[in-house]
Amino acid sequence: MDRLVLLYGDVTVSHRWKPIVACLSLILFATAGGCGGSGDKSPPAAIGEAGKDGPSGGGGHSPGTPKSNVDLQHPVVLIETSLGNITVQLDREKAKLTVGNFLVYVGESFYDQTIIHQVYKGQGILAGGYGANMVPKRVHQTVRNEADNRVTNARGTIAMVRQPDAIDSATSQFFINVADNPSLDYKGRKPEEYGYCVFGKVIEGMEVVDKINALPLHDTPEMEQTPTEQVVVKSIRLIR
Repeated sequence: MDRLVLLYGDVTVSHRWKPIVACLSLILFATAGGCGGSGDKSPPAAIGEAGKDGPSGGGGHSPGTPKSNVDLQHPVVLIETSLGNITVQLDREKAKLTVGNFLVYVGESFYDQTIIHQVYKGQGILAGGYGANMVPKRVHQTVRNEADNRVTNARGTIAMVRQPDAIDSATSQFFINVADNPSLDYKGRKPEEYGYCVFGKVIEGMEVVDKINALPLHDTPEMEQTPTEQVVVKSIRLIR
């Protein structure tokens, strides 16, 4: 089974892994099958151009048909979790393709009944790839890494998960920073320097993020550093 492990700080790896080590405080490991899924689905039409229009989130709208009240440059999504709601404003001006990619998944209700599957104390929470049964969800093609937008991984920002050895390997998984994490920022053109693309920020509900980050954790056969109390992402919807 493919899986991702997000590690902050020291590298600690299950014996089942053959890790690729990068000099970052956020390290991603993946098996050969790819990033966060049991296999790539065919992408939606023009996913590479998703930043032009983007999908709406719910309400019967199809991907590529924005709601009339949506700010096309700074759309806002509501992440409803079992511990409370988190409101995130996305930044299409600085991360056009990344926001478009994320909104494709939102428009498909992909994130409904997924979980916060890893937590790193004082640093970040990771979501967007696994159902409640810990089975990885099938994903679309990868999106180009726009970390060269030089938006920093500051507290409250949302950024894309990727494999440490592949710059353009992000699909559906994301993390929310609970502290400033400058080691995750763009520094150069090599994979270990390229960083992780920030594409928005939390504007309401940071106390919910902090609550999740403070939960007791344990390791399971499927995942390290996962909350003892499962935190469900009930839905992510475009609201304005």
